[in-house]
Amino acid sequence: MSLCLRPLEGAGQQLLGFGITTTPPGRLTTETDPFGNTRHVLTVNQKHDSLEVGSVSTVEVSPSPPLPQRLEPEAWEAVRSWTTDLALWQFTQPSPGTRPTPALSEFVSEVGVEPGSDPLTDLVELASTLNDTFDYVSGSTSVDSPIDEILTTRRGVCQDYAHVMIAIARSWGVPTRYVSGYLHTDDPADGANGPTSTATHAWVECRLPELGWVEFDPTNRTLVDHRYVRTAVGRDYRDVPPTRGVVEGGANTGLDVRVRVIRLAGAAPP
Repeated sequence: MSLCLRPLEGAGQQLLGFGITTTPPGRLTTETDPFGNTRHVLTVNQKHDSLEVGSVSTVEVSPSPPLPQRLEPEAWEAVRSWTTDLALWQFTQPSPGTRPTPALSEFVSEVGVEPGSDPLTDLVELASTLNDTFDYVSGSTSVDSPIDEILTTRRGVCQDYAHVMIAIARSWGVPTRYVSGYLHTDDPADGANGPTSTATHAWVECRLPELGWVEFDPTNRTLVDHRYVRTAVGRDYRDVPPTRGVVEGGANTGLDVRVRVIRLAGAAPP
């Protein structure tokens, strides 16, 4: 199995401790993927009826610097010049989970989202529009659901919100990537209105002039702050699933995931 569980470092996030345990024990090796994420490759070469993978991380997250109200007048020109930048090319092109479709074109026309005079303002408005248009319904889609599913039903989860925003932002020429991680909430939200604190979370990062990578959470209509822990980045969910692997033997399988995010005693208040 490939395990993508180790939080990223940098961009206001410092990893203070990390560990993985497995039952039964297996062999773990470490590698870095093309997006800079650290992965652990787990091999269990013995017969077993179940596999438990436990991961514990201690992370220090710093508040993001305040953003300006607007960018310079030439910002859109700078953004569109990046479409020929090979370092950003993979984040400006469609990916398997964010391909343009007729349903996406109809949705864009219906809600009237289009680039205006300032990319930062336009992206904030795009995230707000998706939050207004879609309903968060846990279990309404699966990890393999195409964006057409949420565009048709108007129901989905954070992964779907992120995929739609990525598809639209990239169509504008904005380098945009998918972020997988965790969100700490003191008061878990109702599953009908937003994600709870007992699951992984997903949001997006957009590359902007003067600012670098700016993170948006369309599921919660907010910019990303100290409550978010970044685990991995990629073109879409298919690049960064927490676990991916092959099991040999057995006819029935099941998966149970539990996540707990807590603020440590003595941590500085936000």
